[in-house]
Amino acid sequence: MGNEAHDQQYSKKLQAYAHSQKHKLKPIVLVILTNLATIYIFTGPFSFLYHSSTSSRDSNSILQELNSTRAQLAATHSLLSELHHRLNSSNLLVQALLIDLTRQQEKQSNSADQNQVSRKLGNDELTFALGPHKLPFGYSPMIGSDEIHTPVGAFCMKLHDELNRYMTYEIGGECPMDYVLAQRLMLKGCEPLPRRRCHPKSPANYVEPTPLPESLWSTPPDTSIVWEAYACKSYQCLVDRKNKPGSYNCKSCFDLQGEERSRWIFDDGGLGFGIDQVLATKPAGTIRIGLDIGGGTGTFAARMRERNVIIITSTLDLDAPFNNIIASRGLVPMHISISQRFPFSDYTLDIVHSMDVLSNWIPDTMLEFVLFDIYRVLRPGGLFWLDHFFCFASQLNKTYVPMLDRIGFNRLRWQVGTKLDDGVHKNVLYISSLMEKPMT
Repeated sequence: MGNEAHDQQYSKKLQAYAHSQKHKLKPIVLVILTNLATIYIFTGPFSFLYHSSTSSRDSNSILQELNSTRAQLAATHSLLSELHHRLNSSNLLVQALLIDLTRQQEKQSNSADQNQVSRKLGNDELTFALGPHKLPFGYSPMIGSDEIHTPVGAFCMKLHDELNRYMTYEIGGECPMDYVLAQRLMLKGCEPLPRRRCHPKSPANYVEPTPLPESLWSTPPDTSIVWEAYACKSYQCLVDRKNKPGSYNCKSCFDLQGEERSRWIFDDGGLGFGIDQVLATKPAGTIRIGLDIGGGTGTFAARMRERNVIIITSTLDLDAPFNNIIASRGLVPMHISISQRFPFSDYTLDIVHSMDVLSNWIPDTMLEFVLFDIYRVLRPGGLFWLDHFFCFASQLNKTYVPMLDRIGFNRLRWQVGTKLDDGVHKNVLYISSLMEKPMT
C-alpha cells in the first residue's frame, strides 16, 4: 500500500512538471514560427516585393561584377591551357630521364648481381645473358615485377663447365662451331639454351633455295650447309647411309626419292595408316595446322603440305642437319627436344603426329607428361596420330594402355603388331593408333 501511494504522488509531480514546461515552450515556439515566416517572405513567392525595390539600384553593379568575373575566368582558362601544355612537355622529359636512370640502375644492379652470380658460374657473359634485367619503365602490372629474366632450362645451372664453355666466345664475332655441345646440353635438360651475342658461321657459296613445290622432294645443294659439325660432309653421304651397316638416326630419310617418297600414301589396313584415310575421319578442310614430333627430314609435313595442311616439325640435329633440310624443303622446323613443353597455347592445333619417337625408351612419368601436353595443345575434336609406338609385349597392357586411357582420348583406330625388324623372339610390339580429343 505504501508503494502505491508513493507512485501516485510521483505521477502527480511529473504531470505538474510537464504542464509548467509546456507554458515555458510556448514563447520559444512563437519565436521560431516568426523567424520562419520572415525567411519565407523574403525568399519565397513574395520575395519580389522586397527585391523590386532594390534590384534597380544594384543591377548595374552586379552586371559589372559578372563581366569582371567572366574576364577573370577566361584569363584563368588560358593560363590552365598553357600549364597543361607545359606539364605534357615535362612528362615527356621526366619519362626520358626515367628511362636513362633505370638503364643506369640496371647496369649497376646487373653488375652487382652478376659479380655475385659470376663467382658461382665463372662466366660474365653467361650471367649478363641470364639477367635479371630491369624494365625501362619500372614495375609492370602485366609481368608483376620491375625486372625480367631470360628463361633457361632448370638443369642448366648444374652443368657449369659445359654451359660456361658454350657461353665463351668473342662478343660480336663468330660463334664457335659447337653444335655437338649445344645438342648435348639440350638432351641433358638445359633447354632452352641462353641466347648468345655472336654470329653463326654462314655457308660458303650459298645459293637461293629451290622454289615450292619442287623443293618438297628436292635434295638441297651442299652449299646450303656448314658441314664441320657432322661426320658426313655432303647430302650424298647422308643418302648413302641407308646402304651401310650400323645404326644411324633416321637412316634412310635423307633419300627423298627412295622410301621417303612413298610414306603415308597407302593405307595397309594394319599398322600403316594413310594420310588421306586419316584426314577423311574429319570434315573436309578442318585439319589445317599441326605438329609432327621428331619428324626426321620433314616428309610427313611435305605430304600434308600437298594437302594444304601446315605442319611444324620438331627435330634435333643428331649428327645430321635435320632442321636445315626441313627448311630447304620449304617447311617449318622447330629445334626442340621431347623434354620441352610444346610452345603452343591450349587447344590450338588440329593434329599431332609422332612416328617412332614416342616409345618405351622414354621414362614412364616423362612420357605421361608429354601425352598430357599433346592433349593440351589439341583443340576439341583434334587428332593424335600415334604412329608405330614400340614397346615390349609385357608393357602393353600393364603400362601403356592404362596410360593412354588416363589421358582421355577417344580411339578411332587401334592396331597392334609385332616389330619384325627386332626379331620375333624379342617379343617387341608396335602400336599404331588414331585418337581424338573429346569435344566436351
